[in-house]
Amino acid sequence: MGEPADDGQLQRHFGLLHATALNVTAVVGAGVFVTIPLMLGKLPGPYALWGWVAAGVLILADGLVWSELGATLPGSGGSYRYLLEAYGPRRWGRLMAFLFVWQFLLSGPLEVASALIAGAAFADGLSPAFAAVNTEWTWKLVLWPPLQLGVSVSPARLGAFAVGLLILLLLYRRITGLGRLTITFWLGVLGVIGWILVEGAVAFDPAVAFDTAGITETPGDFTRGLGGAMILAIYSYLGYYQVCYVGDEVCDPGRTIPRSILLSAGLVCVPFVGLHLAMLGTVPWHAARGTPNLPAEFMRLRHGRWAAVLVTLLLIWSCFGATFAALLGYSRIPYGAAHYGHFFAALGRVHPTYRIPHVALLLVGGLTLFWTFFDLEHVISALITTRILEQFVGQVVGVMLLRRRQPDRPRPYRMWLYPLPCAAALTGWLYVYCAAGQEFIALGLVTLVAGVLAFLLWSHRTRQWPFGPAGTAIDG
Repeated sequence: MGEPADDGQLQRHFGLLHATALNVTAVVGAGVFVTIPLMLGKLPGPYALWGWVAAGVLILADGLVWSELGATLPGSGGSYRYLLEAYGPRRWGRLMAFLFVWQFLLSGPLEVASALIAGAAFADGLSPAFAAVNTEWTWKLVLWPPLQLGVSVSPARLGAFAVGLLILLLLYRRITGLGRLTITFWLGVLGVIGWILVEGAVAFDPAVAFDTAGITETPGDFTRGLGGAMILAIYSYLGYYQVCYVGDEVCDPGRTIPRSILLSAGLVCVPFVGLHLAMLGTVPWHAARGTPNLPAEFMRLRHGRWAAVLVTLLLIWSCFGATFAALLGYSRIPYGAAHYGHFFAALGRVHPTYRIPHVALLLVGGLTLFWTFFDLEHVISALITTRILEQFVGQVVGVMLLRRRQPDRPRPYRMWLYPLPCAAALTGWLYVYCAAGQEFIALGLVTLVAGVLAFLLWSHRTRQWPFGPAGTAIDG
């Protein structure tokens, strides 16, 4: 039973089990299956496992940052709330909160679009006939000389676009009852994971999994490749902090939030490494590196065509579910910031009939549809690098600022070995950012500078700090 709600307050009904399930649900999706072949392109053979391990160490260190912030500031809002409070809710915190929402309008739709792109990639596993006609027309889109993004159009991509449009239409209504669909979506991907883990354990061949034939890696090659592999692994791990966005609904948040974050991080690292070993213990890594649908190839080798088709259908179904759930939740982030006066007011509008944040939904949904035609690896690199400076690095610095500026503030949880986890997380995030390549480093910096300019223009127009009186803190 949840704690009784006070008048006007949300009910606290998330215990440790529910909070951990929420985090794991946000993490577990079809992303792990599309990233493994891409990771093999960064680090060959068994070396690719280091991408999962190094990214796991980073999210554990970063999880300690999230844990302390979530326990100290247990209200809803997540990063938006933490940055606002840590940097000062009346001045610099307004800038940091604005920049978080600003970058989110790029990284959020990129993340949602990645699920649609993955679904299109899996479609080749439906039948050899469809794979034969599913030709991609690809070209480079030069946004500016340092940044060139791959754009692809194919029957599967057009189908993914149509699915995204259908989801947007489904969400453009009252959401009562739609939430139940997410359970069936999640069951689909859980079924795939369980099936592959069992089949992989039965058929595991160490000689195939740890084959190093033909590998000529140098220490420099490994260092460069590790950063790229970590980006892909982090993409699969995203969501280990999801409970922080519903802090007002967590029972005993000072204890539950830290425990659920650290438990979730451990729970997802182990099965993802297991999935990697399960499939590459049957499919040689040389073949897996160029396979858009590795689970289908794995099941084809184990049981034939019918198993490949079934696992493909389950993966496409889970991609549909991931898009549905993410678009539903992500459209509420710019709406919430605008509602409290910390972002452009138009995004805070509510539909008079359906009572949904329709402007924010249409903006996030429209950007998602736009990114559906871009190269998956570029999309993943862009969404991770644009978040690093404004969100992850901002929070690492923020937790230290909060300790310094408010030393007497109650902290139900203090991270272990402070400030070593902060140093480890900061080093890890900056390493990943630099490893993304000059085009994505440039994208991150341009996004940051454009966000600062947009904040100044918005503040000048609304006569707020630094062009007017200092603002107010977020409610609660």
